[in-house]
This record gives sequence, structure tokens and C-alpha cells, in this order.
Amino acid sequence: MTARTATLALLLASCGGPFPHATIDVGGKTVKVEVAATPELRARGLMNRDGLSTGHGMIFIYPDEAPRSFWMKNVPFPLDIGFADATGRLVHVTEMKPFDTSSTPSLYPAKYALEMNKGWFQKNQVKKGAQITGIPEVAPK
Repeated sequence: MTARTATLALLLASCGGPFPHATIDVGGKTVKVEVAATPELRARGLMNRDGLSTGHGMIFIYPDEAPRSFWMKNVPFPLDIGFADATGRLVHVTEMKPFDTSSTPSLYPAKYALEMNKGWFQKNQVKKGAQITGIPEVAPK
């Protein structure tokens, strides 16, 4: 077990809610994220919440790189989503509308998806090709 995996396991055990927390760097901007790294947490995502705090997001971590698809079922606020490959490089950034149950595809294989408040990527000038670093390593599930 690496130090980062051990840290995430500790966060999972000590976190007040179901999602562990981490701080990552997205195109040079520091972001506090909740980490959805299990099938259960990825399925739950940001459903049934009122919103995200400014500068906060949720990162979805998958065990492999593959085409991904997201929807906004039971999410009452607009989001931006950035899909990243296994190296953490953003391969696609797009908007998602509240309660939209249509599919939002990654367009390219992705291992990570980062959901942020609508407009965050544009406001922070984070575009396709930007790098995400500090992503916690997790044991495959």
C-alpha cells in the first residue's frame, strides 16, 4: 500500500460523511474535492444536494481508462465536468444541466471526472489539455 493509498484509506475511515476529501491541483488552481472512488460513491455523486461550495468539487476515480458518461439525475444545480485521462490530462470539458437525465459523454477515454460549479473551468481559464495533479491513489475495487 502506497502512502497516498494509506492516506485515502485513513480519510475514508475518519471522514464525517461517506466521501473522503482531498486537495488537488487543476491547471494551477487548488481545488478541495470529495473523492468518489467506489462504485457506490460514484453512483451517488452529487445527487440530492443543494450545491457545491465555491472552489470545491467532486472527483470520480475509476480503476481504468475508458469512455465515460454522466447524467444529472437528482442534481438540482448546473455543473461543469472535466474528463481526464490516466495521466490526469483534461481531454474534454463541458456543461451539465440540472436534472438532465441524458448522457454527457467523455468523448475520449477517461479515468477521472471532475465536477465543479458551472463556469468554474472558464473563470479559472482551465481548458482541455490542462493537468490535474495530486489525485489520490486508490486500491482497485
